[in-house]
Amino acid sequence: MIGAEKVPLTILSTDSFIASALVRQGIIPSSPISPTTGLTVQALELYHTAHQRNPHFSIQAYVKTLCDLQGVQFYAYLSRQFSIALDVYLQILTSVNMLVDEALRRGDPHWRLKHACPACTYKLQGEVPMKFSLLYAMDGNDSLKRVLKKSTQDDLDSDDNSPLAQRSSELPTTQVVGGDRYLLNEYIEQFARDSPADMLSLDDDKDNPCAGRWKNMRDEKTKKMWGVFDESGIFMSICRHGFSLVIADMVQSGEQAKYPLAVVSKLLDTFGSNLGGGYDIGCRFKTTLSRSSLGQRARELNHTSLVGAFHGHAHQRLCQLDHLATYVDGLGLEDLEGCERTFSKSNALASPVRYASVFHRRQAIAHYFEHNDDYEIYANLSTFLYNNYKQALRIISDGTNSLPKLMHELGLEDKSVFDTWLAEERAYLTSLSHEPNHETIQMEYWQKLLNLSGSKKDLDAATAAWTVTTPSTVEFGPHDIASTNRIETTRRHAMENYEKDLKAVQELETKLGVTRRWEQEDQEWKDVGRLVANRKFQRVLDHLEGLVVARIFELSKMNQAGTGYKLRKHIGKALQVRSAAIRTALDRYNTAARALRPPRASLSWEEVVEYAFLSDFDLLRDARQDISQRPWATPTGRLTMDTYFKTRRAREEIQRLDIEIRRLATYLHDESRYLTECEKQLQTLHPGLAHQVSLHRKIRARFAGHHYQRLHDISMLEGFTGSITPGESVERGPGASASSPIVCIPAQLVADGLSMVPEGEDDALEDLEDDENADVDGEEHARVLESILQVTLDV
Repeated sequence: MIGAEKVPLTILSTDSFIASALVRQGIIPSSPISPTTGLTVQALELYHTAHQRNPHFSIQAYVKTLCDLQGVQFYAYLSRQFSIALDVYLQILTSVNMLVDEALRRGDPHWRLKHACPACTYKLQGEVPMKFSLLYAMDGNDSLKRVLKKSTQDDLDSDDNSPLAQRSSELPTTQVVGGDRYLLNEYIEQFARDSPADMLSLDDDKDNPCAGRWKNMRDEKTKKMWGVFDESGIFMSICRHGFSLVIADMVQSGEQAKYPLAVVSKLLDTFGSNLGGGYDIGCRFKTTLSRSSLGQRARELNHTSLVGAFHGHAHQRLCQLDHLATYVDGLGLEDLEGCERTFSKSNALASPVRYASVFHRRQAIAHYFEHNDDYEIYANLSTFLYNNYKQALRIISDGTNSLPKLMHELGLEDKSVFDTWLAEERAYLTSLSHEPNHETIQMEYWQKLLNLSGSKKDLDAATAAWTVTTPSTVEFGPHDIASTNRIETTRRHAMENYEKDLKAVQELETKLGVTRRWEQEDQEWKDVGRLVANRKFQRVLDHLEGLVVARIFELSKMNQAGTGYKLRKHIGKALQVRSAAIRTALDRYNTAARALRPPRASLSWEEVVEYAFLSDFDLLRDARQDISQRPWATPTGRLTMDTYFKTRRAREEIQRLDIEIRRLATYLHDESRYLTECEKQLQTLHPGLAHQVSLHRKIRARFAGHHYQRLHDISMLEGFTGSITPGESVERGPGASASSPIVCIPAQLVADGLSMVPEGEDDALEDLEDDENADVDGEEHARVLESILQVTLDV
């Protein structure tokens, strides 16, 4: 029960300060010197837990609730006092967690990241190598912005009104958010020079059909944010199961390239080779990464940039063939859209952090994702594996039944034909992006002949120019001199142009091996002349063809059974954008068609939008390639190909899940054994620290029963091919769950000669136990620590 009561507080002679005496008795004061107000640890813990579950629950609402329950009037300063006490409490929790990690020999600053997800990182001996050792997604989110508190005097003194020139009026603080979850700004800024604008033009990447398409990769568009905000959001990465990996603050900028580059660099340093990273503009980022300072290292470690299944349908069809999750070998059924699901929950933090200080905003975000990892993502990990296994088995079952029938309908026997079809579609769409080489060469030669013909006419006209002068009209004045100079200059320029064009024609003839120059009466000249008239028409036809074909393919996906409502809406939005491009291309097509002799029939918008199948697209018969009857372009062919690749990805998912399921089973066994043994060792060495290790163990141990039940459910699935028997971890170093537990007493807790446990000595534990039993003061310190740091709420 929460209520108001008088509690006697004692100050011992050993207490150096009143504040420390209060903390010793479970009261967190709001002032370090002469405190008049304090909050119990239980009240602070209640708010901290409730706020993690509902970020909308503010300090003011909670303090008002306490005032109502205690029958006192609320004043605004009470919220401030509560905030100060909460900061102290959270700092104590952070310090205790660091002591616990050190005692467990997990004090490495990067320990959390290296072991963020049991299913991703707890590798076992004898595992089958996977193409992607770890799959992660990354993206930016601008909901968690923070308003910049500007200094009025600085604004008046500064001539630069840009957002980057604004200075904060916040007082400096020594408070920092520890841990490795947040990337330091200094670490991020080292990649600021790797800007796409500095490395390449946005439109010059011939291998990237989406080059120049995405505005959030244009640094000149994103380097400035509204002047009202300091931090304009966060950029983060998560593993495929949803555990947060690293977070970066986007400071006074949009989604610049330096943020994903910093994330990739950190993950490469931590996890090494064969990483697969999903990003909504992964195709464009692949080029950015390749040409950045990280490019060589990313290639050496075989990093792969991927595109999420949801955002992928907004990309060009040619880009989808290389990056869409459906067509990427080794990806399984992973959609790489976990960031969107994470942000949909974390957006609740937007209002509490909008006007917070730099420290409090970062503290709130860090604690939220820490709590989310421990109490949401970890709790649902086995359910994730179970649901994915059921989904994969269902897809395999459906594909096994339907695929042979579809192949029989198409007269197919070999499944390898689907890879050939995919290659044919890629080659076809690639051919639409540029003109055939022989036509280009003919046009170049024809154009140079036109230039030569024009310069020859100009030279003939300049040479034939003459004037008639008689004895009566002859003059030797300035006018005649200027006229003569003008005629000679024109003739000289005409001669220079003719010689230049003749040389260009001769060089091309030598290169092409032309034996006889075309003349205007030659058939070749007339043929190429007609080609010129058709060239513009063909160019716009190719563009229109590519847009309409992509639209029809997307429509087939949108109308396919199994496509969810949100994905249908996303595809529909992409088609709306593409429809605007089709309208523009259609106008250009009709203009070019009317310019032909004889003119071609125009095409109306209504005709185009009614095309549902490629066989209805009569315009394809006038294109360079008529694909309307190709097997991979028919509705049945598309359905068969999609069914095949989806079934193939499902089999890959089963292989990955078999590995991840056994990893989880092994982790549950090893982690419970390791922490339990460490707790037993500390019971005699340091009971207070043992109590904190017990609390640390119970955070995740509470979900063990659920995980074991889910693992059993998975093992009972018809078609399960894995094992839930624990294996052996490859990691055996200090602090590893599979290692031999040997605790280490942190130096801060060593009192009166109590020494740390030497590593590798068999009699270390016995010596420490003797010291502890003989040291009365050490026992007193342990009891005090246990009484202060008891954070469970007694109901």
